Amino acid sequence: MRETISIILVIIGALIGAGFASGQEIYSFFYCYGIQGLFGIIVTCCLLSFLIFKSFRIIYVNKIDSYEEFLRLFIKNEKIIKIINIILNILLLASFYIMIAGFGAYFEQEIEINKIIGSLILVILCFLVFLTNVNGVLRVSEYIVPILIVSVITIGINNILSINIGEIQIPEIKQGWLLSAIIYCSYNLILLIPVLISLRKHISKEKNIKYIAIISNVIMIILSSMIYMLLVKSDVEISTLEMPAVYIIRKFFAKFKNIYAFIILSSIFTTAISIGIGFLQNVSKNKKSYTQFLLFMCITSLIISNFGFSKLVNFAYPFFGYLGIIQILAIISDNSTLY
Repeated sequence: MRETISIILVIIGALIGAGFASGQEIYSFFYCYGIQGLFGIIVTCCLLSFLIFKSFRIIYVNKIDSYEEFLRLFIKNEKIIKIINIILNILLLASFYIMIAGFGAYFEQEIEINKIIGSLILVILCFLVFLTNVNGVLRVSEYIVPILIVSVITIGINNILSINIGEIQIPEIKQGWLLSAIIYCSYNLILLIPVLISLRKHISKEKNIKYIAIISNVIMIILSSMIYMLLVKSDVEISTLEMPAVYIIRKFFAKFKNIYAFIILSSIFTTAISIGIGFLQNVSKNKKSYTQFLLFMCITSLIISNFGFSKLVNFAYPFFGYLGIIQILAIISDNSTLY
């Protein structure tokens, strides 16, 4: 049971990163579509849950240890496999950079400290965890993610109780919410598969995969809906904010400001280490190359993070989300793990 909970916490930790907890992802992929964005959240989480279940079973049954091995189940051409694997590694690296940028952006927006200092702090923390490999990631998620979940739900409930129905101003309904939901699911799945591969050896019973997928789904629907409802309180144009949820907490729920600061920074941290370990395990062939890629990833993140948090989120995620739709179709059509 404990191993199942630990894996769920790593998955949740990988999903609720800088873009999610800051409100930037929820705004861009759901809230901007009006009330249909809530349906988008349900579609995304349920589809992602199903794909986690299928992907994890494929990985477990076939004893997959790398993304290249995973791809070989669907693609026979080695050149295509290598190209796709390179694209995945670029996405993982870009997502790690986004987490580093998000950490720095928070320091600059809320504490008025140069974003490079904030980014450097996270890089050092990640570096120390990565030296312990997967066990360190599991340990960090076990302690931090439960606090994140409880905190978001607590703030969310307080927010819902304080909302005046007559003052709610949700954006007008516009076309494209379903595609947006699928794209959001798609790029998250791309990020998750290397993480699931790194967790395979921690599953002792195949039946636990079903519980992991279902519980992850319920938690993500609750957390996403809570962030969505927070955005309803905004009294300014959300698109102008780097971290809309942070602004709303500071403006309307000052008593939770410090708690949400912990939520933002910790969620960024847990996602960074989940994604980072997926990248390192995918590209490393031995201990020496692991250390070399670790140094490369940490050093370059400080350079790339200067491009800006929201710009990185709004460019990288949709771009890779479209590419990931092909992977979704391949996983859904796979029959190798059916009884």
